[in-house]
Amino acid sequence: MASITGPHILLHSRSPSLKLKPFPNSLFSSKQASSPHRHRHGSTLCSVNSISIVPDLLDYLNHSWTQFHATAEAKRHLIAAGFHLLHENQEWDLKPGGRYFFTRNMSCLVAFAVGEKYNVGDAFHVIAAHTDSPCLKLKPKTASCKCNYSMVNVQTYGAGLWYTWFDRDLSVAGRVILRSTANSYVHKLVKVDRPILRIPTLAIHLDRTVNKDGFKPNLETQLLPLLSMKHEDASLESKEKTSSYHHPLLMQVLSDELNCDVDDIVNIELNVCDTQPSCLGGGNNEFIFSGRLDNLASSYCALRALIDSCESPGDLASEHAIRMVALFDNEEVGSGSVQGAGAPTMFQAMRRIVSDLASDYVGEGTFERTIRQSFLVSADMAHGVHPNFMDKHDELHRPELQKGLVIKHNANQRYATSGITSFLFKEVGKIHNLPTQEFVVRNDMGCGSTIGPILASGVGIRTVDCGIAQLSMHSIREICGKEDIDIAYKHFKAFYQSFSSIDKMLTVDS
Repeated sequence: MASITGPHILLHSRSPSLKLKPFPNSLFSSKQASSPHRHRHGSTLCSVNSISIVPDLLDYLNHSWTQFHATAEAKRHLIAAGFHLLHENQEWDLKPGGRYFFTRNMSCLVAFAVGEKYNVGDAFHVIAAHTDSPCLKLKPKTASCKCNYSMVNVQTYGAGLWYTWFDRDLSVAGRVILRSTANSYVHKLVKVDRPILRIPTLAIHLDRTVNKDGFKPNLETQLLPLLSMKHEDASLESKEKTSSYHHPLLMQVLSDELNCDVDDIVNIELNVCDTQPSCLGGGNNEFIFSGRLDNLASSYCALRALIDSCESPGDLASEHAIRMVALFDNEEVGSGSVQGAGAPTMFQAMRRIVSDLASDYVGEGTFERTIRQSFLVSADMAHGVHPNFMDKHDELHRPELQKGLVIKHNANQRYATSGITSFLFKEVGKIHNLPTQEFVVRNDMGCGSTIGPILASGVGIRTVDCGIAQLSMHSIREICGKEDIDIAYKHFKAFYQSFSSIDKMLTVDS
């Protein structure tokens, strides 16, 4: 979830009449509710009702230290599941029943599956999330020395709880550009698994009032990680001329990890990362302890739901809609980037898909008609009620862990949920016996936002904002409930598989 800002003022309009249609009893067969599904990139049988995806999520989190790695892992899962890789700068050849995806900047990904009954003008059913999390990023020039310590200059990204980054075993991960030949370069991801950095706190003996006055570090001068004692190794110092922006030792660590020469590294884009693995915790192993739950938990549940909703022959046979997942970068800093939700990535892809699938000329207004039939789920983590700070929540809207997806509401449109979209999305859960909760921020507090309003207002797509309840949001180490992961996955999968029929229940603008 993005940083907190003040409320916006909106003009209110009169609501049109609503018409409810009876729900068809034959929509869900017992076979659909209970049949097992095999996850294509693993050997475990994934029963819709009993087999948990939590172990797979933990594996995804442990491989996805950065937005680049999260996207690369998603790409690997999609290819293993039979999705075809597309390129935005090449022609597409799409077919009904086909499954496709593309990446942008290796930090944004759009994947989709075309229903076999698709006709031009039919809807898109989309779940959107984001790949980035608050973190420390290396500055363009990182080399700093103080008191004979080699330090690394960093900048803050997003609204992190920066005090939680102190006294943690840290490392770096991200991407580098390597010289391949005299006239070509390659883009590679890198992840240094061992702890090489640490931001030490000041001993209480030297800061006697810290517990009374609070820990308020200066983010420019007191948030620099230690790398090492200053090196006098001549072999490393001799390379300083070609890597003067960065400590030779840091560059050597990267070159060792990449199995290349230091001089071949021509640029780096790295995050500081916690090396502690994601894991289960709590007396009954009911919690997930991890960094980056906001928002990789949502991203993985959405991705897995799309893959599993169309993995078996016949899963798309009666589908008229196009099922899509969109994972964006830079949500934590406002989404205003070429790989963020503020760019027209998803809607350009939608328009291109509609045009490519048309056998004849697509008339004016076809895409607009498509959007008006479409539906977007904005999936971003939600604030669970904190047992030590219960007064931070409205007393009637206190989402709990293990109680299902949280529907987010805000009268000032910080969330894109409406009475219509919340009803339809909750109906998906109700029909599949999946619980949901409600959240609205207190009137005397500011409200965070998501990519939901950005995408909803971009072209006028119906949107609901929802998320998995968690604690410690934007800490280096967050908490969510294990059961909520499986509930979210099932709810998202049910959305893909049944929303085409559920949407017919309600007519609004008649």
